[in-house]
Amino acid sequence: MAGSSAVIEDDSLLSRLDRQLLRVETVFALISGIAVFMLMVLAVWSVGGRKFFASPLAGYVDWIEAAMPFIAIMGISYTQRNGGHVRMDILIGQLKGRLLWAAELLSVVLILVLILALIWGSWAHFDRSFDFSSPLWSRDSSIDIGLPIWPSKLLVPVAFSVIALRLCLQIWGYGRAMVLGLEHPVAVPLVQSAAEQAMAEAEHLDGRD
Repeated sequence: MAGSSAVIEDDSLLSRLDRQLLRVETVFALISGIAVFMLMVLAVWSVGGRKFFASPLAGYVDWIEAAMPFIAIMGISYTQRNGGHVRMDILIGQLKGRLLWAAELLSVVLILVLILALIWGSWAHFDRSFDFSSPLWSRDSSIDIGLPIWPSKLLVPVAFSVIALRLCLQIWGYGRAMVLGLEHPVAVPLVQSAAEQAMAEAEHLDGRD
């Protein structure tokens, strides 16, 4: 198992693709974490400037709005790969064998349908904002300091496209497990017991993952 993520790896094509996509997801998650840190820096800058220099950071709210997609969306594929999103583990954990993989497959297919709709809608939202002939290529901007909004809007369909790729790999993994009756399929998050989760977290903290 790959540390606390409960994802098995081997030398199969599916597992190799899983690891390649994980590199992209890890970079996205890192950028998301950096964005959170930078917002903390901006908050200190704004509050400190207001208190000590009577000059808070201009456009603080605008910067927060621009950073929201980095914080809220860029890490969702990484979390999906590790099985970190909200799940019905109490129910799913009672299933075994092909029935378990069928239930997982159905849920991932439904998520993919939703994500594809969100990609289409968010791209259309970006397209309405972007214009080569406009200043800073933007038809709209933030209210306070006039930040162009299209970069944040573009980030949404890009991040959703990454999780769509992840979901396709998981559909492959769960479908393969269901057809072949595998006990421990690769490239999909496996349901762990409370004891297994605690052990995995301990190994992660010890740096043994």
